[in-house]
Amino acid sequence: MIEYWRMRPIATDTNDFPSLRKDGKIYVDKTAFVCRMASDANTKLFFISRPRRFGKSLTLSVLKAIFSGRRELFDGLYIAEKTDWNWSETYPIIHFEFNDVTTTSVEEFEAEFAAHVRERLEVAGYAYDEAMTPAINFGRAIESLSAANGGKGVVILIDEYDAPVGHCLDDIAKAEAVRDRMASLYSRMKNRTGDIRFLLMTGISKFTRLSVFSALSNLVDVSQDEAYATMFGYTEEELSANFEEHLREHAEKMGKPYDEYRAEMKKWYNGYRFSTEVETTVYNPVSVALTLFKKERDFKATWATTGRPSMLMNYLKREDMLRIDPERIRGVSVAEFDVAELRNLKPIAMLFQSGYLTVKDYNPLTKSYTLGVPDEEVREDLCTLMTGVAANTDMQWAASLGQKLLNAMWDDFFEGLQSLYAAMAYGSTERRVHENSYGRCLSFLLASCGFDFTMENVQSNGRADVVAKHPAEVCIFELKVDEPVDKAFKQIYEKNYAEPYLAYGRPIWIVGLSFDSKTRHLVDFAAVTYGDADTKQGAG
Repeated sequence: MIEYWRMRPIATDTNDFPSLRKDGKIYVDKTAFVCRMASDANTKLFFISRPRRFGKSLTLSVLKAIFSGRRELFDGLYIAEKTDWNWSETYPIIHFEFNDVTTTSVEEFEAEFAAHVRERLEVAGYAYDEAMTPAINFGRAIESLSAANGGKGVVILIDEYDAPVGHCLDDIAKAEAVRDRMASLYSRMKNRTGDIRFLLMTGISKFTRLSVFSALSNLVDVSQDEAYATMFGYTEEELSANFEEHLREHAEKMGKPYDEYRAEMKKWYNGYRFSTEVETTVYNPVSVALTLFKKERDFKATWATTGRPSMLMNYLKREDMLRIDPERIRGVSVAEFDVAELRNLKPIAMLFQSGYLTVKDYNPLTKSYTLGVPDEEVREDLCTLMTGVAANTDMQWAASLGQKLLNAMWDDFFEGLQSLYAAMAYGSTERRVHENSYGRCLSFLLASCGFDFTMENVQSNGRADVVAKHPAEVCIFELKVDEPVDKAFKQIYEKNYAEPYLAYGRPIWIVGLSFDSKTRHLVDFAAVTYGDADTKQGAG
């Protein structure tokens, strides 16, 4: 019998490795990757990008403890038990964390940026000179700290190097100004690599126009390197080895057989793949921590509750996302991941960099990627975002519209749906908007509230436009353009679209939607329970 009261606590609120270890909280041992990186004989300058809340800050904290010689924190971990790491050799450490630097204005950014650089250089042991710029101070700090360490070099850890640029993508002129200020700091490493023992720079995106990438010709980007594919996130094996008791307790609370519980958890939180050569997918660490800490009766989209990436949110304010089908994007070239030009950012690149898309497959012959949504919690959050963008309104409105559908509040649902379609923007080159165009927006809404939906659902008698299944109900949507909604109902009944779902034991709703091709608005609508065609609800 599992003694649940003896389970090791789960860390949900710390990126500080020493605190985590002292408090006895679970740490999934990633020191084999860290040791490989820190001991690499071919390079000492690394860059890696990962989505938000994937353990980047914790990894830098681990490196800081290693290069500070804090052997006592690593008892039982790979680097202490399986390697001959020299703990007596320590280094001065410059550790920047740029995620919280304010970008309300360029002037405010410059002030906070300078204050952050000064504080971190002084913590490292450098006497900051107010008469010089932050960039000049940084360059001199590298030289002087290395000299004070007998020429062995300094360790530089830069967390979220791109965050200030991402914070202001809704104002490109400001983003470019912020980028240029930061570039001047990073360029100071160019002629000082001999004084750098080790560098790891992390971020969400690779803004290739930042001078660090051109200045440091030997900076190695390992973002898709197979050797580091599972350095961030948890594999199935790591989840079992570290959280087994928590997992079993949660399965009991949910009333699910353990194997069924694990399969559903994988569907919800494990789908990220970071290498074309390694097919292993990983769990989002914060999703695992919050889910197993709370142990609620159902799985929820936890990642979004920790805050959406400002980089993507600011981008969504000025881009039409409705032409993208995020479920399966084929034929993506490596050039499409580039975010070099701030004035010409690509939706696919932004969604991939921020964690809403991941690698599903890679074709070495065509050198092209297939991308898709990683898992269920990301799907729900992305579709809520898409619906809100389509309606040009806030995300809470989109979520509430989904709740009205789940509760069969048809009058309110159709009123909201009319507003959603009225606000949709279509490209000027589209001469005719087909039923599928309307269905795409509907699919975002359905996915955002937990429906398992199929567009163009193929059956023996025909194809239903959209079939959406949920533990609470089944909805069969038929969309018409320039035709009355009664024709939608007639087609559903004549083709027996509901027949495959009669054994589900759930209410089955038949929903007809009719659009005007000239205005592109939803003009007629109704919902009926299957077998009750004479009683329409929410009829337009």
